[in-house]
Amino acid sequence: MNQPAARRPAAPPTAPPTDRAAEPWHAPRPVRRSTRAARVAFSAALVAIAALAVLMVPPLFPLDQQAVDLTAKLEPPSGAHPFGTDEVGRDVLLRSVYGLRVSLLVGLVAALVASGIGLLVGCAAGAVGGRFDRLVMRLVDTFTAVPHLLMGIFIVAMFRPGVWPVVASVGLTHWVSTARIVRAEVLSLRARPFVDAAISGGASRLRVAVRHLVPAVLPQAGLAAVLMVPHAIWHESALSFLGLGIPAHEASLGTMINGARGSLVTGEWWPTLFPGLFIVVPTLAIAGLAGAWRERINPRRRSELVL
Repeated sequence: MNQPAARRPAAPPTAPPTDRAAEPWHAPRPVRRSTRAARVAFSAALVAIAALAVLMVPPLFPLDQQAVDLTAKLEPPSGAHPFGTDEVGRDVLLRSVYGLRVSLLVGLVAALVASGIGLLVGCAAGAVGGRFDRLVMRLVDTFTAVPHLLMGIFIVAMFRPGVWPVVASVGLTHWVSTARIVRAEVLSLRARPFVDAAISGGASRLRVAVRHLVPAVLPQAGLAAVLMVPHAIWHESALSFLGLGIPAHEASLGTMINGARGSLVTGEWWPTLFPGLFIVVPTLAIAGLAGAWRERINPRRRSELVL
């Protein structure tokens, strides 16, 4: 008789193969999350160091803006002068901190002015709508068509060099982006049920705008203001570099770079490098914090960034 064939032992169950493509595309991975947290912490530390420097250094180390020491002209970085000296013997580190103080002041105040104007214009255009909305947006397009730097030069040229003309030039030329963002948010909010309920209850347009629309768009307007600070710092440095911003005898990062161009040709790199770093590093740190804020208030944007 034929013997029955021996039954083979069943193979142990195996886990189904994992397909990384089948994973949710929007799920942030722990590695990327930790990298993002480290980036935010590093940016916050740089911003804190810059804020402490501009707040503590001027009271502790007063700077004579008119002081000149030709015996210490263009000394390289050393223990006495960590960043060296400039073409007339002034300490580059101390003047860079004073210049960063001016840049941050201009950036913060100008960002607040521009964001306030953009918030009012955007809310008014979106809430009223109709012909008023079209007229306001044509005005925004007109401002957008003119280069910001050119318009800023025109505004600053009408006044004596100083901090406040620079603040006015940046604030009056950079509100259009905030106005567009706020208007788009307001138009989106007008289609929400709670706005329809408020209007059906007899609320006026002004009350709806003040009680419902403005609080809802404040996070976006605040984010636009933070993102505008680095742009305002670069704008102030560009105007000072052209000789139209801060007076030449006062410490300004743009003025320092402009005065050190001749030294760079002869090989003295420190009067140009360190003021440039004082512009680049704080602006990148502020932009990093603003990017983290944008990821937090806009989950869709965050999912796109981790794709």
